[in-house]
Amino acid sequence: MASILIIDDEVAIATAFAMFFRHDGAHQVTEAHTGADGIAAYRRLRPDLVLLDVRLPDMTGFDVLSAIRDDNPVVIMVTAYGDVPMAVDALHKGAENFLTKPVDLSHLSAAAERALEKAQLRRLSRWLTSKRGAGPEVVFGSSHEMRELSAQIGLLAGSERTTALVLGESGVGKGRLAELLHAQSPRAGKPFVEVNCATLRPESLDSELFGVEANATNGGQTARGAFEIADGGTLFLDEISDLDPVLQPKLLRVLEGKGFRRVGGSVEITPNVRVIAASSKDLASEVGAGRFREDLYYRLAVMPIKLPPLRSRNREDFVELIASVQDTLAGDLPGGPNQLTDAALDALLRYSWPGNVRELRNVLERAMLMARGHQAVDVVHLPREVQGASGAEVSHHEPRSLAEVERAHIDRTLRAHQHNRTHAARELGISRATLIKKIREFDLAERPR
Repeated sequence: MASILIIDDEVAIATAFAMFFRHDGAHQVTEAHTGADGIAAYRRLRPDLVLLDVRLPDMTGFDVLSAIRDDNPVVIMVTAYGDVPMAVDALHKGAENFLTKPVDLSHLSAAAERALEKAQLRRLSRWLTSKRGAGPEVVFGSSHEMRELSAQIGLLAGSERTTALVLGESGVGKGRLAELLHAQSPRAGKPFVEVNCATLRPESLDSELFGVEANATNGGQTARGAFEIADGGTLFLDEISDLDPVLQPKLLRVLEGKGFRRVGGSVEITPNVRVIAASSKDLASEVGAGRFREDLYYRLAVMPIKLPPLRSRNREDFVELIASVQDTLAGDLPGGPNQLTDAALDALLRYSWPGNVRELRNVLERAMLMARGHQAVDVVHLPREVQGASGAEVSHHEPRSLAEVERAHIDRTLRAHQHNRTHAARELGISRATLIKKIREFDLAERPR
């Protein structure tokens, strides 16, 4: 919920503004009627936005602005005696906007919305700075959902024999999670072996996994497979959904604690290996389509972990991930700044990230390289498609009414949160009741939750 401090000596006006912002339940509003009270309230509450009257009984609004300016507040100044020089002076001294009384409430609402967006960006920027050096790149975030995910991962890591199934879109970090599970398990001192089931032909994958017995065609040399190489450790089977149907029963047999034979061999080998499998496809759907064995699926999915795509993650979680990736990259890019301007952070937050964490890492590595010699990565150092997300560049303008833009934005947000009204309302900065009203107003088809 956004917080607003109104500093105005005209009680009726301050109360009217407060009622206006409180009506939808999305704003927490505090009133002060003198400059001294306003400064004290600001320092106590650190509100997201300050509506500040120029003329106060004990000092001017400019005096108040000067007193709190070091905290980089977001301030809209309001006066009944405004002129162009005063407005310019207010903006020069750090105000975000300047409005004259009587204030049109629609103009006030639009100005406040823009100011609150800037306040949120500044808050996220401070959050990003606070997370520098917080940990390794495999980071999930501090939201309730991500803390639950981390706890689940911790339980799974400690259960060294339990087969793990990691699900999620391409690029969300399934491989890094598998490495983390291994590193936090009692098997950490043993090998971690990775095999991608989508990159090899069935006969090659058979040899890769289970090895080949010495014979005339391979020069009399026995080749150990991944299961033997990973003995005592972890075998990570990426894109398990692409495992050939011929090999699926062989893998199932191993997972059931039985052994296997090398290709061309007769000796039964029983490995001591923990298997972690991953898939970017919906394995349950693959089972339903007859492409994946149901018994193998249930043997793998003892405790499935689903990693969410970047576009559906909490903003604070995403900012923590940015900080973690930049910390990881800093050692390999001497001279590359690991700070972001507010404009660059805004662009990263607005972009949809179809390539997920993999794309984020590539974008940040390129940006830090391009920004060598600068104090911070700016919008110009980002790829063009990410720059465009900030609204800094508009190559084509499609005329649309404000209602059409609002409808499209609400629809996109609902879809991003799988039509969860509570989560969508939180991101939109409105109450759940207001969102429901908008859904009905714009006739948005959605699954109510």
